[in-house]
Amino acid sequence: MAHTKETNILVIGSGLSGAVAALTAAEENKKVILITNSNTLLSGNTKWAQGGIAYSSQKDSDIKFQEDIYNAGGRHNRQSAVEQLVKDGPKLIEQLLIKKLDIPFEKDKNNNLCFTSEAAHSADRIIHCKDATGYIIQKNIIEKIKKHPNITIHTNYLAIDLLTSSHHSNSSIDIYNKPECFGVITLDTKEQKINHIYANHTILATGGLGQIYLHTTNPAESRGDGIAMAWRAGARCVNLQYIQFHPTALYHESGRFLISETLRGEGAKLYDVNGLNFMKDLHPLQGLAPRDIVARGIHQALINTQHPCVYLDISYKKASWIKSRFPTIYKHCLNVGLDITSKAIPVVPAAHYSCGGISVNLKGESSLKRLYAIGEASCTGVHGSNRLASTSLLECLVWGYLSAKNASQDTSQHKIPKINDWIQESQEIDSTLITQNWLTIKNTMWNYVGLVRTRERLRSAQLILRNLQHDIEKSYQTAKLTPAIIGLRNGIQTSVAITTAALEDRVSRGCHYIE
Repeated sequence: MAHTKETNILVIGSGLSGAVAALTAAEENKKVILITNSNTLLSGNTKWAQGGIAYSSQKDSDIKFQEDIYNAGGRHNRQSAVEQLVKDGPKLIEQLLIKKLDIPFEKDKNNNLCFTSEAAHSADRIIHCKDATGYIIQKNIIEKIKKHPNITIHTNYLAIDLLTSSHHSNSSIDIYNKPECFGVITLDTKEQKINHIYANHTILATGGLGQIYLHTTNPAESRGDGIAMAWRAGARCVNLQYIQFHPTALYHESGRFLISETLRGEGAKLYDVNGLNFMKDLHPLQGLAPRDIVARGIHQALINTQHPCVYLDISYKKASWIKSRFPTIYKHCLNVGLDITSKAIPVVPAAHYSCGGISVNLKGESSLKRLYAIGEASCTGVHGSNRLASTSLLECLVWGYLSAKNASQDTSQHKIPKINDWIQESQEIDSTLITQNWLTIKNTMWNYVGLVRTRERLRSAQLILRNLQHDIEKSYQTAKLTPAIIGLRNGIQTSVAITTAALEDRVSRGCHYIE
């Protein structure tokens, strides 16, 4: 029998967007439940965001910043969303990050903020905390969340499906009403219990989907869970074909690790195994071109040289400066036997960021009533067909704040329909089958729905993935619920949705490159 909990606002995910939303709603005197499928709130993609957050400098302007976002996004961006980001972003950085959370952004000897540049930025507008900006911001906001009396935290709570009136009400006539979300079904992975969490408003902040690809900078929990749940619930999803591949992830047998774009912003040189600057003839900005162009440039260089990686070299700079400016990257590389103060870093592209997601408006509302989506799981339209560097944390901040503010203004007590109790199945799933299914997903997405696509590859991917989805769903219906089978079900659903979106879009634009 399922256990039930009730709250005003439910936030699923504890990255920056979810954390900001939870804290904002709590300070509006709302009862908040915050859940994460990890054993710590310090999970998701936020803590891996090295570069920084975009913030207007004195040499900058709103128009210039907007133009950079449009150029990176292939002018496929939603204008009102870009304007909101640029207008509200700096205010919220000052109000929340600098004044409330006292984030220790880098400052010069005169106590002024240090600004740096990244690819496709026409001005130095990135503020940062060494090369661990996301981690430090998330750590600080989590400390505030843990102390707030209006927030109840549940770790090891894995969302299974959104509760909607059209799918879960045991009153058949509810099908005639406009569908709305009234919470989520979760698995307490520690206690092995099913929970129904009822909420007036549900905010999905479940993060990215990089783990459906063979090479990714994303952590293990980034499987597209939020997109899969929203898709099954009937919420509109858009721009799913636009998957941004970060050009530079460490190529090492220990796994992929993000090598921040800020290295190139600070002068790191990119070249192939023969020492050739292959970006020279591809774009005027060379190694600082938009990410999709650099990633495809590297992809072609790998094909041309038949070498498994290219190289990024910052070793010509002073060792003391490198260690001070990039301590996280320096330590990680040193731990796997690579001293970046004396050697170039072997790098390859890796799935990094989803520019599409659950379609939302300027307040974060999805097409499904009472359901919000924020952060990487959502599509605000800010990024268009390709994200400008260091705008993701800013988007999390802006929409995390505005979604919670908007949800908190609703004082009505929404109806919670009666639902049937959850029936727990008992069939154990062979772990080898799950591993093999994931390999099929990752290889299919990487080879057929990756950096360079053709319609033939996409059609092959669709056939493979749909057949696999049929088998996985069949197993899920009789399976004993585990994180592995829930994650696999979400991963295949997200993969099918992306492939379908890529097939439907015949225009090569931004991250969606049709050969």
